[in-house]
Amino acid sequence: MLKTPVDPDVVRRQIARSGLKPVGLATIRELNILVSAIQAESGAEFIRMEMGIPGLPPPRQAVEAEIEALRRHVGSIYPPFDGIPELKREIARFIMRFMDVAVDPSGCLPTVGSMQGTYLALMAVGRRKKGKNRILFIDPGFPVNKRQVKLIGLPHDGFDLYDYRGERLGPKLESYLQAGDVAAVLYSTPNNPSWICLSAQELETIGRLCTRYDVIALEDQAYFGMDFRHDYSRPGQPPYIPTVARYTDHAILLMSSSKAFSLAGQRIGMMAVKDALFNSTGDGLAPYFGSSQFGYALIYGGMYGLSAGVSHSAQWGLAGVLGAVNRGDFDFVDAVREYERRAAAMKRLFLENGFHLVYDNDDGAPLADGFYFTVAYPGLTGVELVEELLYYGISAISLKTTGSSRHEGIRACVSLTPEDKFDRLHRRLARFDEDHRNGWRAAAEGYTQAG
Repeated sequence: MLKTPVDPDVVRRQIARSGLKPVGLATIRELNILVSAIQAESGAEFIRMEMGIPGLPPPRQAVEAEIEALRRHVGSIYPPFDGIPELKREIARFIMRFMDVAVDPSGCLPTVGSMQGTYLALMAVGRRKKGKNRILFIDPGFPVNKRQVKLIGLPHDGFDLYDYRGERLGPKLESYLQAGDVAAVLYSTPNNPSWICLSAQELETIGRLCTRYDVIALEDQAYFGMDFRHDYSRPGQPPYIPTVARYTDHAILLMSSSKAFSLAGQRIGMMAVKDALFNSTGDGLAPYFGSSQFGYALIYGGMYGLSAGVSHSAQWGLAGVLGAVNRGDFDFVDAVREYERRAAAMKRLFLENGFHLVYDNDDGAPLADGFYFTVAYPGLTGVELVEELLYYGISAISLKTTGSSRHEGIRACVSLTPEDKFDRLHRRLARFDEDHRNGWRAAAEGYTQAG
């Protein structure tokens, strides 16, 4: 009987208790709970790659600004729905200085994480115009975004970006938009999970078509500035972070403070709505939001109904770090460059032990090293690989859950694997490779050799 790094009986028992069938299609949070349970019962510490939890401390500037705000007793005062003026100004300054795009502070607002920002944006764009309620996903993407669309009750479509790079993107995108019922296009860049980064040409194509077909580009910038192939750390100097907002007024930027600023626990993100869209009207808004004016409906209909604003002290913390970044006093890119180093090292360990990259290039250019990468193992689907790796103390999610057309792979997040865990990862991957090259597979009734 083959002995795996994690007691197979514990793995099977916890999988059975979870009710997940199959495990490889579990959501990020479901898998996170399952792995924690296996870890607690078995005593084996996992290499945790299933959830994008920042593995770095938050910036001093954010911590000190929030502490000072709490000392001023802001915790006893309701914040404005659309954010404190100081934060709104810093968000607008950041977008100008690092993306070279002008957005009025009135259209810049904090959200309860970028997750709420996306939900709020989907609610509004899906009701903006009568007859236009379909959401088009440029996949792969953050799995929960499709759950959000289902919760709101909006229809959706999607296609895998990897198959339509460069000049092929326009015709593919237009084939959906010309139907006339698409309200918004949602995508991320750098992309979660593939770490593909859209080029200026591709963003211009998205922007041009969104303008032509009156469709809103929802740009998820959760990892802004983290394409480490370029230096985006200098405020007011090129190169600027690429964005569709440079090419269309039909744009909403959704930015997270969780990754670039390591503020995941504070649940605060940023939304920026281009001025023309913010001040526009829509004939489908009033029945749901009480106003036909887009910006007003977004804030006083949507944000008020969801959470009535964002933590007051967290807003001051984010304003503090943004102010330091905008002044050039804090290099936020260098602060998270550790993820680049981890990704390069972890990719090498996987490739040395029988795995191969799934999304392996960026429109012909070498793929950047960053927060995520994608791998597969011969003879296993991504769904099967998720479960197999649990017996070896490694956790990740399958690409099938992200809308990817590449069902053979998994997404690996590097944030919780510092250098002192590389040796453990190497030993477990080597063991996995040796066992599976010899025909062994985890099975429901015990670890048996595949015929």
